[in-house]
Amino acid sequence: MRLVLASNNAKKLGELQSLFAPLSLQLVTQGSLGVAEAEEPHVTFIENALAKARHAAQHANAAAIADDSGLCVDALGGSPGVLSARYATLFDRPKSDDENNRVLLEQLALHDDRRARFVSALVAVRSVDDPEPLIAFGRWEGEVLREPRGAGGFGYDPLLFIPSLGKSVAELSAEAKNTHSHRAIASHQMLALMREVWRLG
Repeated sequence: MRLVLASNNAKKLGELQSLFAPLSLQLVTQGSLGVAEAEEPHVTFIENALAKARHAAQHANAAAIADDSGLCVDALGGSPGVLSARYATLFDRPKSDDENNRVLLEQLALHDDRRARFVSALVAVRSVDDPEPLIAFGRWEGEVLREPRGAGGFGYDPLLFIPSLGKSVAELSAEAKNTHSHRAIASHQMLALMREVWRLG
């Protein structure tokens, strides 16, 4: 079965290909099919993921899956949240991982509460008008460091410290990240749903 990923993020594709390896799926990006990225106007991860999945399914005429993920920081009322990828632009700074991380540290400079979590919402649809989308949700609890640590991963990985592992996400191996991450948690839920509802083996 071909499943269109509603993203052109090569690193996200690599993570999801590994996580969905147990199923007989051919995961392809929407960009490789000439499908433009969808608008993400909503304030929740699940609503944005559903919008992206439906958009990809409509334009590719195929089953689709979308991930909407980001970092939610308690002291900032859940920000950067769904705006995680472009957080720096809210402060008239260029859009980049480095700028996002700098802005986050600036916003947290006067806060002692560093609790935060990576969140991933995965939504899969068999078609654009599928009345029964599959929805999975993963949370990965941690704390925002006061300076980056590690050279792996992407996004906010150098700033989120995972107490249970004693490392920042950027210090973890790809295998460890794929075992413990928010996307891994959501993907395991999605695998179970696809087996149960879509009868994939």
